Amino acid sequence: MTILFSAIGFAQKGQKEEALGVWITIDDETKKPKSLVEIYMKPNGKLYGKVIKLFRKPEEDQDPVCDKCTDDRKNKKIIGMEVIRDMVWNEKEKVWEDGTICDPKNGKIYDCKLWVENGKLQVRGYIAFLYRTQTWIKYVPKEKRGD
Repeated sequence: MTILFSAIGFAQKGQKEEALGVWITIDDETKKPKSLVEIYMKPNGKLYGKVIKLFRKPEEDQDPVCDKCTDDRKNKKIIGMEVIRDMVWNEKEKVWEDGTICDPKNGKIYDCKLWVENGKLQVRGYIAFLYRTQTWIKYVPKEKRGD
């Protein structure tokens, strides 16, 4: 029995931690990689995410700030910015929820829900019943890809 419950606990912990790591965000319009976001858990048990790299065209500002943000992120650099905050694990639904996500492009903050499906991170930003879901791809460093 102890082994069975340990195995179940490990599987549930694995589901909870699947979202951790670095993810490639994909631009909705161009379908090209937009940034790398690191998803991590703070000691409070909540999930957060920060931008660690932007994929920008040479003519674009390589180190932009969020001039459209209206909270503590206003005029802060996007690289290093905490864009996902305060996500709480819902054991029953197997999703991270009740947190927020900031879109530095327009400065808006949305309610957020995250879950992993088929190895990809589903990121849903919503206001009331209106929502948009993006699919983020797990980042694998070049030295680990073997190409």
